[in-house]
Amino acid sequence: MRSTQIRSTFTDFFTSCGHQQVPSSPLIPDDPTLLLANAGMNQFKPYFLGETPPAFSRATSIQKCARTSDIDNVGRTNRHATFFEMMGNFSFGDYFKEDAIAFAWELLTQGYGLEKDKLWITVYEDDDEAEHLWRRIGVPASRIQRLGMEDNYWSMGVPGPCGPCSEVNYDRGPAFGKEGGPAVDGERYVEIWNLVFMQFQRGEGDKKGNFPILGELANKSIDTGLGLDRLAAILQDAENVCTTDLLLPTMDTVQNLTGREYPGRGEEKVSFQVVTEHARSMAFLIADGVLPAKDGRGYVLRRLMRRAIRHARLLGITGPVLPAATASVITNLGDVWPELAAQAALIEQVVTAEEESFTRTLAQGTRLLDAAITRTRESRSAALSGETAFELADTFGFPLELTVEAARDAGLTVDEDRFAVLLEEQKKRAKAGGKAKTTEALRKMATYRELAAQLPRTEFLGYDHLTAETTVKGLISEGTVVTTAPEGAEVELVLDRSPFYAEAGGQIGDTGTLRTSGGTLLRITDTRYGLEGFRVHTARVLEGEIRTGDGGEASVDADRRKGLMRSHSATHILHAVVRATLGDHAAQQGSLVEPDRLRFDFAHFSALNPDQLAQIETAVNGHVLDDPEVRAWHADRAEAADAIALFGEKYGDTVRIVDIGDFSRELCGGTHVAHGSQVGTFRLLSESSIGSNLRRVEALTGHDTLRHLDTERRLLNELAGLLGTRPTESPDALRTRLQALATAQEQLSKLRAEELRHQAALLGDQAEPSGRGWIVAQRITGVAPDELRGLAADAVGRIHRGPAVVILGTEHNGKALIVAAISHSLHQEGAEAGQILTDAARTIGGGSGGRGPLANAGGRRTEALDQALAIAAAEAGLLLADG
Repeated sequence: MRSTQIRSTFTDFFTSCGHQQVPSSPLIPDDPTLLLANAGMNQFKPYFLGETPPAFSRATSIQKCARTSDIDNVGRTNRHATFFEMMGNFSFGDYFKEDAIAFAWELLTQGYGLEKDKLWITVYEDDDEAEHLWRRIGVPASRIQRLGMEDNYWSMGVPGPCGPCSEVNYDRGPAFGKEGGPAVDGERYVEIWNLVFMQFQRGEGDKKGNFPILGELANKSIDTGLGLDRLAAILQDAENVCTTDLLLPTMDTVQNLTGREYPGRGEEKVSFQVVTEHARSMAFLIADGVLPAKDGRGYVLRRLMRRAIRHARLLGITGPVLPAATASVITNLGDVWPELAAQAALIEQVVTAEEESFTRTLAQGTRLLDAAITRTRESRSAALSGETAFELADTFGFPLELTVEAARDAGLTVDEDRFAVLLEEQKKRAKAGGKAKTTEALRKMATYRELAAQLPRTEFLGYDHLTAETTVKGLISEGTVVTTAPEGAEVELVLDRSPFYAEAGGQIGDTGTLRTSGGTLLRITDTRYGLEGFRVHTARVLEGEIRTGDGGEASVDADRRKGLMRSHSATHILHAVVRATLGDHAAQQGSLVEPDRLRFDFAHFSALNPDQLAQIETAVNGHVLDDPEVRAWHADRAEAADAIALFGEKYGDTVRIVDIGDFSRELCGGTHVAHGSQVGTFRLLSESSIGSNLRRVEALTGHDTLRHLDTERRLLNELAGLLGTRPTESPDALRTRLQALATAQEQLSKLRAEELRHQAALLGDQAEPSGRGWIVAQRITGVAPDELRGLAADAVGRIHRGPAVVILGTEHNGKALIVAAISHSLHQEGAEAGQILTDAARTIGGGSGGRGPLANAGGRRTEALDQALAIAAAEAGLLLADG
């Protein structure tokens, strides 16, 4: 069974059992307590904690997860991965242990066809109820093992829900390890599904990790996780998670790069798997917005990348490996996870730049490390000094974990305690020294370096001129330096003189045209820095052929530049107002300056209320109407001590200062209006959180504000027209209408309930005799899925002539749905409504769920609904047969 079918089997089963299918949340969680999404329940955490009422009582999802706690086990076991897809089903105060266990057993043994005698169960050491339920479903006591708190108990680590777990494990056979069950060998008896029973309320824990149980939860819940990689390995008879269809194309790519086949010799097996598995992790992390960094989630990504590169070198791959490996991930999984395909260019850029950088680091660091290992052996010491490990990390960027791995391979340890002391001392020095250094720019392409070494820097004329005579000094096409490019080509230009502003300080790059003296026309679509101080113009050749050495006239899009100037000056005014309103701590942390539109990020510890937002908007517009002079001037850095320097920007000895009136002074290289009134009307659109103690506002200026206000005016007039009132009276009129609508909806609900009761009575009257009881089996139209269950239960309760079965079917949103209800007397005899729908569910291409006197089934084969109803009716007939 391929992974695509494994996913669809899972989601189809649980949606047919009444679960709401919820898309995966990003790997960057909306949760300040988490670095990365590491479990399927992360996005449902507010529901489990009772912070937010759930919109549904049952859910199912396939969640992207990143978990590096077992990074050292990748390649050394068959089951560990740093990225995985966690398939889960969740109950928020709906069903509990019995149904969760029944769902898991049915899906594994029927949906996936796993052999029952290969499945082993673990339960918490005192969870008698869970063991009883597993034994009742058919698992013998000999294949149920009890484990303790570390293995089979769950909590979030904070006061809140907690409870025992029950894990389903699959016996892969003697070739994978020792007998004795999951308590003996986790490689042979692979944990595939963990069922968490949120049963208790825990209190605050002590320093040893012990916490008191405060009692049972009023609404017990379920959280489960079925690992796609591990299940795929079993269903595809793959040796490990790297040889399933989820990763095999990437493994093939690594084999092609090495020129030999997996598993190779000795430790090569580990390296093959590390490169393969980590490639998937890094592709997904970058696609979701994680970039390499020195700390946080960026450090997680960088560690994965550097670990993969090192193992690629151990395999003998001397050239680039990450671009090809991640590209294979995108090709293989991009249809299922479209964000991979959408961010393919970014993924390639990031891994290419990081590999180029780390390859240099690795070469230098390896030489130094080899020499240090030799010295350590000669001194007959068993441990590499913490000073050596710290120097490698601090001075040469060689990660500690690679030093530890290399030392281990040489039979040595590393004094990590001393390393930790030195690292803490460095952090204290950095904190005392002020702001940390900015992270080195991510992308420094070899072609930029080549040209930058040959050419002088472009003279920027854009502060005073929107047109300039210029000469093409450098030409890049498809990443290669060329001397000519034909019509239609996408190129990058280096000019000797340019009026185009290169993206910096939040302001996006200029666009425009370049017309050469020979008649060639190029459209400049972006301007940016390829390297620090090295200006690059992205362009498309519209007419003729462009050559190095061609001269011509460069022209900036004037209206667009004016919009950028309005927004940039507005950003400076907004920054001053935010600090004046909230305090000096509310410093700018980032910005995006677009034509007549801006985004402004700042530090603050809480959301801004409507009064604060109104105060800020009014103050900005007040400054604009005062029409302050906007003045740009240059000075020595020491003379600009009172000017605000922003979010890690680099400044030279001579700086450019922008003053707006007497209330704003910032170091800035951007373009600005001459007077404040040229900003036009300023309008705040939104305010939101973008991280811990970080806020973001978005706003409009100039023409976009006028268009926005005009749209709001037209909408208000249209609303007033629909309500038949004046615009100023529209809110009160709308409230009256909404109240009337709510009353009407309540009355309609009552009428609908009465209609369904009448329909249930008719169905009861239409019951036909069968054996010792009565049967109703009908296709119903005009009934919603949630109404179908109630209708069947009501109808069976109205048949008082003897035991009864009601089977109703309908079509909804392209799916066939069936509900079966049996009378209370039949249920007391031990009958289950679900047994009536098992074969019917297969007929409509789905599964069935539910226990007791009410069950349901769903599938995609709507054309088979009538046949399925007939099959279910026949099963009901057997149930009601005389004797």
